Amino acid sequence: MPEADTVRCIDGHPRVVVTGMGVFSPIGCDLDTFWANLRDGASGAAQVTLFDASEYTSRIAAEVKDFNPTDYLDPKDAKRTDRFAQFAVAAAVEALRHADLTIDEHNADDIGVFIGSGIGGMATWETQFEVLLSKGPRRVSPFLVPMMITNMGAGFVSIVTGARGPNAALVTACASSAHAIGDAYETIRRGDARAMIAGGAEAGITRSSFAGFCALRTLSRRNDDPEAASRPFDADRDGFVMGEGGAVVILERLDDARRRGARVHAEIIGYGMSGDAYHITAPSVAGPARAMRQAIESANLQPSDIDVINAHGTSTPTGDPAETAAIKSVFGDCACEVPVTANKSMFGHLLGAAGATELVSTILALQHQVIPPTINHTNPDPACDLDYVPNEARPAPLNVGISNSFGFGGQNASLVVRRCEA
Repeated sequence: MPEADTVRCIDGHPRVVVTGMGVFSPIGCDLDTFWANLRDGASGAAQVTLFDASEYTSRIAAEVKDFNPTDYLDPKDAKRTDRFAQFAVAAAVEALRHADLTIDEHNADDIGVFIGSGIGGMATWETQFEVLLSKGPRRVSPFLVPMMITNMGAGFVSIVTGARGPNAALVTACASSAHAIGDAYETIRRGDARAMIAGGAEAGITRSSFAGFCALRTLSRRNDDPEAASRPFDADRDGFVMGEGGAVVILERLDDARRRGARVHAEIIGYGMSGDAYHITAPSVAGPARAMRQAIESANLQPSDIDVINAHGTSTPTGDPAETAAIKSVFGDCACEVPVTANKSMFGHLLGAAGATELVSTILALQHQVIPPTINHTNPDPACDLDYVPNEARPAPLNVGISNSFGFGGQNASLVVRRCEA
């Protein structure tokens, strides 16, 4: 482990810290509200309101409430920006504000943007495809392509904030924003940037994407009880609840953060990624295990050093047992001793934004020394037999946490984060 008073890791690379966080989620659009609801086990799931879901097999989702994009974008620009990119911009602006970091001509070239999204501008694609069918190609908006393409999350964040460093969009399904943060961490470590705006955004609660997930039979059909529908690792789980939102963290070199007197909220100390080489949708055990093992090893830790696991925990019949088995594979005899929390039980599955949102949750848990609960865990599944912190938050001494994100196609990411004193 690197010494606490050094600014470089034992491998010679700069230490990378989190100095700001921004989150827009179904359980809160500011850090205080988000944390309070997470700690208290509040659910953000309800009946779908973004479209008429009466004919769908699943009619529930976790939507972001009371979001006004014009708080962060000029009204004209807001009309030309898909909802997912609006979430990205809002989360980035709030994260920069939380970090008290100003981007100007002196530092703009050294600050980059990595924003992940699994689906991108699906709502824009739907509405404009309807225009094409009903009114013909001449009536399609010239903003269709720039509103729809997934890189516009990162693009608009750069435009709004002025960050001119490395800029990319990560698309690895539900691992997108975890990969964005992990790759941003590595970008700073190798010297290609001094700070990064990294995270993810998703607005996939649309007719076509919802229909696709219903056809896959991956969404919960507990339509009469939406708040109890997302129940990771519970024997009565029947699928995930789709969510939406955005989350962004500001990553900086430790020496730069100290130099400007920034508050350090946590340190990223490990990152692992892997491919299943197995199946487009079916979960693997070996792939996620490799990502976790790599992340822990890159942090120069042992599995026994991990104090809490923030699980991918989607509430699907096959995914949760596979992740449980992967955790057992990595943690061995201590697997049952490490608390596992599943945030998706509360705010649903934010798809490409899930990893970033759950990393923010992990950092807040380390700060507050409280593990958020896995709610709706009332009927234990013999195939899922770890300590899932059921239903009530748990105070605990927390120093190091790992957060897992696994995507369709078998693309896996794990991030290890360490608590820092204020």
